[in-house]
Amino acid sequence: MRIVSLLPSATEIVYALGLEPVGVSHECDHPPAAADVPAVNRSRVDPEASSREINQQVADAEASGDGVYEIDLDTLERLDPDLIVSQGICDVCAVDEVLVRDAVERLDLDAAVLTTDPHSLDDVFADIRRIGDATGTSERAAELVADLRERVTAVERTAAAADERPRVAVLDWLDPVMVAGHWIPEMVELAGGAYGMADPGARSEPREFEEVREYDPEVLVAAPCGFELDQTERNRDDLLDRDGWADLTAVENGRAFAMDGHHYVNRPGPRLVDTLEHLAACVHPDLFDVPPSSVVRPFPGVLA
Repeated sequence: MRIVSLLPSATEIVYALGLEPVGVSHECDHPPAAADVPAVNRSRVDPEASSREINQQVADAEASGDGVYEIDLDTLERLDPDLIVSQGICDVCAVDEVLVRDAVERLDLDAAVLTTDPHSLDDVFADIRRIGDATGTSERAAELVADLRERVTAVERTAAAADERPRVAVLDWLDPVMVAGHWIPEMVELAGGAYGMADPGARSEPREFEEVREYDPEVLVAAPCGFELDQTERNRDDLLDRDGWADLTAVENGRAFAMDGHHYVNRPGPRLVDTLEHLAACVHPDLFDVPPSSVVRPFPGVLA
């Protein structure tokens, strides 16, 4: 089967099922082999810009009517896929379903379009099964989901031994500040924390920093969507310069962290369970192994 995956999480699922896509998105980089597969789309946003600049570029692209992404029609036609995996969760994060279906119709491709729209861990596991069913790898998908669920249960059981459930905030953008929603509230609670700024399954929303100050998290994780650790560190002043940042309990107690949002927090694929394990270590370092420094570090300027 000739598969085109237009979002990194789906690409990771495809590879985890023992398959190799013929086309991917420009952001697909895991496993490493994905970087050598032809990219079928382009972004109109500079990914190396500051968080404020990216936010403005996204707003300008949407206001113009062009959107953030464009599909390389010539490449898509040449690849002639049987299945295209797209998404409906966020038209800023990846190519959305509408753009994909328009391209399929325009090129008159004989391709099925499978759309993912996860807002919870169960949704992610269901997407793995759906992709497995669509690609003839249902048995492998079931095995993968069973293994992932077992790891989730292990985290939940270990976290249940904690004496406290600290207040946690996860930020998936810095300027403006956005509080992470979707699967993150559920995962923080599984990891033994309290997540009081968003409900499970809710969309990530911009918030005034004053709301973060009032909530006063005991653990704070900055994991901007699309940012690896180095880029988050380059944008550290977006938080360091805010009134009241130094007075947050998480900062005073050395429990403010930067996490790789690009590969982990904002990518709803199999590695989201790795993310759960890393979050658990931030929330309860006495119960869980220290995460690798390539994924989680103390936020710049905060002493661990």
